[in-house]
Amino acid sequence: MCSSARRTHPRNIRSSACAVKAFLLAAGIGSRLRPLTDRVPKCLVPVAGEPLLERWFRELLRVGVKDVLVNTHHLAEAVQRYVQTRPDDGLVVHLAHEPRLLGSAGTVREHRGFVQGEKAFFIVYADNLTDVRLDHMLAFHRDRGSRFTMGVFDTSEPGECGIATLDRDGRVISFVEKPRQPQGSLANAGLYISDPTIVDAIPDRTPTDFGHDVLPGLVGHMYGYPIRGFFRDLGTPERLESARAHWAGRERVRP
Repeated sequence: MCSSARRTHPRNIRSSACAVKAFLLAAGIGSRLRPLTDRVPKCLVPVAGEPLLERWFRELLRVGVKDVLVNTHHLAEAVQRYVQTRPDDGLVVHLAHEPRLLGSAGTVREHRGFVQGEKAFFIVYADNLTDVRLDHMLAFHRDRGSRFTMGVFDTSEPGECGIATLDRDGRVISFVEKPRQPQGSLANAGLYISDPTIVDAIPDRTPTDFGHDVLPGLVGHMYGYPIRGFFRDLGTPERLESARAHWAGRERVRP
């Protein structure tokens, strides 16, 4: 088991014996959720009395993740205080502050040493809420010998998302970020499993985004994992309130 820590400078991180690590991308400003996010970082917005960040910590621990790198930017001090005071459950949380946002892919490129030597790792957008089984997604990724697996969900707003088309085996055969004329409704969920070679596909510029700058180049070389249950991007007040209503009083029983 990995040792426990509150905060480690990411440049000093070395690969551990844990099977899987995770990037938890939490640096977003959350401008569409203002005024709430003027005082609360987006990743700490509560649903059913629990911050989104903590929900992801729990789900990642459930599948054996012991090392998580969380990037910060807006209200970074609040995230640091939260991490330093949460209960010791064996999860090692590394905080990586970004004075200038690096972009979703830029964060992974900057901290490539965190996952050096790993066979697979998660990349998670912390502002999403879902009941997806991460262990099932990881099994899907491994069964296909995938280099990169993207969670996808059925959206009613395909023009606002990255849209993928899959073949019968789940291989992504097309991907367009926010298409003007969507050819389908399977959207990028901001939930990935990758191997370290993904860094070679990330352009050397800042900021760099997975949807715009990386995923189109992986068409034919990545798989899509359909999320059949609940998934919601909590980027607007309407989506946040809808998710809170759905989640209220919900019991989640897992084996």
